[in-house]
Amino acid sequence: MTIHPTAIIDPKSEIDSDVEIGPYVVIDGAVTIKRGTRVMAHAYLTGWTEIGEDNEIHPGAVLGAAPQDRAYKGQESYLRVGDRNIFREHVQVHRGTAAGSATVIGSDNFLMATAHVGHNCRVGDGVILANGALLGGHVQVGNCVFLSGNCVVHQFVRIGDYALMRGLSATSRDVPPYAIIDWQHTVRGVNVVGLKRAGFDEARVRAIRAAFRILFRPGRNLAIALKEVEQSKRASDDVTALLDFIKSSTRGVCFGAD
Repeated sequence: MTIHPTAIIDPKSEIDSDVEIGPYVVIDGAVTIKRGTRVMAHAYLTGWTEIGEDNEIHPGAVLGAAPQDRAYKGQESYLRVGDRNIFREHVQVHRGTAAGSATVIGSDNFLMATAHVGHNCRVGDGVILANGALLGGHVQVGNCVFLSGNCVVHQFVRIGDYALMRGLSATSRDVPPYAIIDWQHTVRGVNVVGLKRAGFDEARVRAIRAAFRILFRPGRNLAIALKEVEQSKRASDDVTALLDFIKSSTRGVCFGAD
């Protein structure tokens, strides 16, 4: 273990012998850090926080701080982080609000400078939050999602797998899997580049695009469109996952452009 002499480490913490801790780092509370993780200068880790293996925590990042929620009264709640994540400068990730609840970050995610993950969020694997992206409390982010710079996601919103939000966009509705979103929860098309990078072949992409043309046509009644896609002989497993996501929404989903 390499610990800079200026770092302040709470004796309640559990730190693997293969962890590197830089200058002026503060680890305050029952923080657990597994092997291969690097914590850089001036980072602050606190609360009941569990950090997995091979993470990079850059200067000024704050992980496990109390939630920005007036309902929080100091009860024991958690932040759980997987493996191989990168938290760049001044990222903030808050722990859960209710006693025993948790904010959960998966593995292989990249949170760029000043990104914010609110209390009780659940972030999947392979997610990129670009600079200034903001997740309100209880947001659920699927796998391989890309949120561009300064995107804003309202509390309790779900974002489906392989979705992309363009810079400066915002949503208070659920974001469908595979979608490109911009402005105010507006579907602009299918994230074809992201799908191909993830290994989707042409047939899978064509099926998704065909479903999008029906579901997100401007002015289309979504309930009728869902039935039309369900009855289509071209419906695939990917399309079925898309339909299930839409039907399970309680906030409503993003809609097509006018």
